Amino acid sequence: MALDREQVLTQAAALLSRRATTSMDEIARAAGISRATLHRHFAGRDALIRALEQLGIEQLTRAMDAARLDGGAAGDALRRLITEAEQVAGVLAFLFTENQLFEGEEVNAGWARLDARIHALFRRGQEQGDFRIDLSAAWLTEAFYGLMGAGAWAVHEGRVARNDLNHSIAELLLGGIRRSMEK
Repeated sequence: MALDREQVLTQAAALLSRRATTSMDEIARAAGISRATLHRHFAGRDALIRALEQLGIEQLTRAMDAARLDGGAAGDALRRLITEAEQVAGVLAFLFTENQLFEGEEVNAGWARLDARIHALFRRGQEQGDFRIDLSAAWLTEAFYGLMGAGAWAVHEGRVARNDLNHSIAELLLGGIRRSMEK
């Protein structure tokens, strides 16, 4: 049977975001594989974390591509991004809280590309007069990541229904950043 690498990494992210000290044995057990199999694919904890980082970058890139960030109104594009990014929210939750673990030019370049795309979406909304200009696009980018991670955690813990996640994030984020037309 072939190892589903993405499933193993997703399982690892779920465990590690609940308890940072989760052992490789526990990760292997949760993934339904032996510790030896896990170590054949990930030489150690650092290799596993690096693979999680790469997976997060790849998954979020696919979500952004599917969301067509450059098309239509910025608010609509943000809603599409939230919907597409929901499937990667669990990995993002881990990566966002553990960002101090990641160093190196390749990793940072991957996140920089993602950040730039989200930043550009918020900037476009500001330039079109749809989003507030008193909050920087950089801050709105961080708020997006934070809400996606918090939402994934709340769903995982059973405090929020998965069916409510996209709506809750979109309404909170857009409700806070839409530019008021009242003077």
